[in-house]
Amino acid sequence: MEPVAPKGSYSLVGARSAIAAGYRHTVGLHSDGTVTAVGDNKYGQCNVSGWRNIVAVAAGNAHIGSAHTIGLKMDGTVAAVGWNKYDQCNISGWHDIVALAAGWRRTVGLQSDSTVVAVGRNNEGQCNVSGWREIIAVAAGDWHTAGLKSDGTVVIAGNNRYGQSNVSDWHDIVAVAAGYLHTVGLKSDGTVTAAGWNKREQCNVSSWHDIVAIAAGSSHTIGLKSDGTVAAAGWNEHGQCNVSGWRDIVAVTAGCAHTIGLKSDGTVVAAGDNQNGQCDINGWRGIQLPGN
Repeated sequence: MEPVAPKGSYSLVGARSAIAAGYRHTVGLHSDGTVTAVGDNKYGQCNVSGWRNIVAVAAGNAHIGSAHTIGLKMDGTVAAVGWNKYDQCNISGWHDIVALAAGWRRTVGLQSDSTVVAVGRNNEGQCNVSGWREIIAVAAGDWHTAGLKSDGTVVIAGNNRYGQSNVSDWHDIVAVAAGYLHTVGLKSDGTVTAAGWNKREQCNVSSWHDIVAIAAGSSHTIGLKSDGTVAAAGWNEHGQCNVSGWRDIVAVTAGCAHTIGLKSDGTVVAAGDNQNGQCDINGWRGIQLPGN
């Protein structure tokens, strides 16, 4: 997710991202509106070379499973490639979309009127978002969907087995992220709160400060600090939290077991699982939102 502005000046554009990390793949948006992807392509989730006029990207993440890739077009329509067993790529009729999120077997779109649409697996009610209003950002975990409201509160639909939906007391939130079984909120004062499964200590973020953007992997949490450095908490079996040496970072995203950072010069850094080449981004250049 891109760095956000302080509460009161948050915009829908601020919820757009030029980088996305899925289950085992990574997606980058070039400033000319084209897209590149590396990693697992079993279901064609990296087949984005023909995309044009894209202004944001999202990648389906999962604790265990397959993935898809979503692209928001300049005209408010959406492109999709990848695994579609649960119709998560059936977005051809969408329009007036201003931001996207992709979860496990699910795609979520924020419309210009601040309402939300969703397609895909809905066994636990994670797509039951049609009644949401005044939403300014969305996030998709494996089995739950989060919506950030304009008043700084958060709504959630879907699974709550581990308390990942217990956010009714959250306030002054300016960004939200969702992992496998946890939810993370960035507050207007630069601190971070989290709810849900904490077996890997992915919710141990209460000491963080000066945070301007957040991301959630399956079982790890990433925070971008105002000085361009990065904080991490949670599962680190594959080195996905080894980001302490990163500098000049302007955006972060987290996949199942890897972490991606966008640098101010348009290059990208990666840490974590690279079994499928999802961290092979050293040659990427010019990754940034169109017009930046």
